[in-house]
Amino acid sequence: MKKIISIAPGRTCLFGDHQDYLGLPIIACAISRNIKLEAVENGSRVLNIDKPDINEKRVFDIDKEIYHIEKGDHLLFALRVLKRYGCIPNKGYDIRISGNLPINAGTSSSSALVVSWVQFLIEAFGINVKVTPEFISQIAYEAEVVEQGAPGGKMDQYSIGLGNILYLETGDNFSYDTINTPLHGIIIGESGIPKETVGLLKELKEKTWLAIHSVKKELKDFDIKYAQESDLKNYLNYVPDSLQNYFSAAVLNHEITKKAYLEFKKPSPDIKKIGTLMSAHHNVLKNLLKITVPKIDDMIDAALNAGALGAKIVGSGGGGSIVVLAPLGKEQQIIDHIKKSGAKDAYQVSVDPGARIVSTLKTVNVS
Repeated sequence: MKKIISIAPGRTCLFGDHQDYLGLPIIACAISRNIKLEAVENGSRVLNIDKPDINEKRVFDIDKEIYHIEKGDHLLFALRVLKRYGCIPNKGYDIRISGNLPINAGTSSSSALVVSWVQFLIEAFGINVKVTPEFISQIAYEAEVVEQGAPGGKMDQYSIGLGNILYLETGDNFSYDTINTPLHGIIIGESGIPKETVGLLKELKEKTWLAIHSVKKELKDFDIKYAQESDLKNYLNYVPDSLQNYFSAAVLNHEITKKAYLEFKKPSPDIKKIGTLMSAHHNVLKNLLKITVPKIDDMIDAALNAGALGAKIVGSGGGGSIVVLAPLGKEQQIIDHIKKSGAKDAYQVSVDPGARIVSTLKTVNVS
């Protein structure tokens, strides 16, 4: 009986929150907390799924056609997408899905679940195309975003599927660059407040695009990818007052991300400068997009007051988590201060190599 173990890490966004849905670049980092899927053939025609962390069980009959899928049912959407590529379930498995990633906290637990599920399905049932980390990431993106008409971008699925620190060009000229610079002292702080994903993302995306189209209406050749901070004052003449913060945030966050990428690519990056840029990015998210809440602000202040090089909110906002860059030797001190500020939890993580199948075994029953 075949046994498969599929692992997918969480991710944190270092730079570029609220940029990927604009086709602008991001810098994300796969982290050493993950979703683990363990599957064993069961000799039946059903997929028995157990999620003990959330006390949920499901059963999929592989012979039953999928006609209607509820929005948010990422597992069934992934099954439907993969069938188009010739990945057809033909045997049953008992599947246990667990992990140490916080749920609804901005570390992409849902995308890690989808990536681990896609990896398992391909490993278990085969597929008619060449399998690469990029392909797995794209399938997860199609299942979680495209199929469901969701407002997100490609950051989560690709940073998890490809691993490491990733600079991702998310626009029409899609590309990525793996950053091999060692980055130590990464701390995640959980607020314990569920983040707002779909509603907040949809609102910010719509308002930012309205602002961008206001400029394009007057300047036909305008492209947000080439907007400079030095030209911001001029562009704002064409943007309604109610949308100016959204436009400014898009331009400023893009500039910050580009500066961070240039620093990361140096032979010896200045980690202090990267930390300063992280904090600058947070200030835009807080003061212009207004996606923080008081507890997040307290956690950020506590980290910086304890000596952090930089800190920022992660993800869509309204709650969730923060990412902090700590100097060597001060990690525990900063963790303690974050916890004392009211955080649900805080802990150090390392850069993860990305989603992978760690075990495919065949066990033999001897009677």
